[in-house]
Amino acid sequence: MAPAQGQFFDHSDGTDSEEGADGDGVPPAFRSAVDALRSARLRPELEVEPTRPPKRLAPHAYAVEAAVVDGEDDLADGRLVLLHDPSGHDAWQGTFRLVTLVRAELEPEMAADPLLPEVCWSWLTGALDARGLTYGEAGGTVTRAGSHYFGALSERRAATQIEIRASWTPREGRGGVPDVGAHLVAWGDLLCQLAGLPPSGTADAAVVTLPQRRGPQVS
Repeated sequence: MAPAQGQFFDHSDGTDSEEGADGDGVPPAFRSAVDALRSARLRPELEVEPTRPPKRLAPHAYAVEAAVVDGEDDLADGRLVLLHDPSGHDAWQGTFRLVTLVRAELEPEMAADPLLPEVCWSWLTGALDARGLTYGEAGGTVTRAGSHYFGALSERRAATQIEIRASWTPREGRGGVPDVGAHLVAWGDLLCQLAGLPPSGTADAAVVTLPQRRGPQVS
């Protein structure tokens, strides 16, 4: 499994920063957290790359996007953003925050399950818990959207997409730096579960499951 690689980005001054000098305005805690994201080792089914984070959410931010790929098809994809405000944030109850959007197209038997939103939320919290991670102030939405095609597009089968938008505060460890690398790994587990892959060996057996989607199987 290759580590996630990325470009360091600090949007506080609107520039990409690769410099290591103490005077570059990048807090050491944030730099350490980004280094942890870059070195995280993810499941091999994931393709990960850095992306430009949203501006004005926090003084410092870094983002990655990932997809679970089967041939030319993306079974699930998403974006994870690391935010840092050295002064702290009342809503976060900390100085770091992780924000995500993940989505996947579902098989009909999964899309029809009335418990789908609750189950998908349990996949997020279960992925974090299965990795032994501590976090707080978790919140978000689970949205199920259906598409039906008509006229010239009527030959296409109906499709349902699930979308999870969420954020949580990773608890800070030594030096005020949370283990965001492990949070990225857990987030990758969530993407793989949305894609219908079997859980990894650390998955929590207590997490509710739905019928597995068709897709690549890990050996």
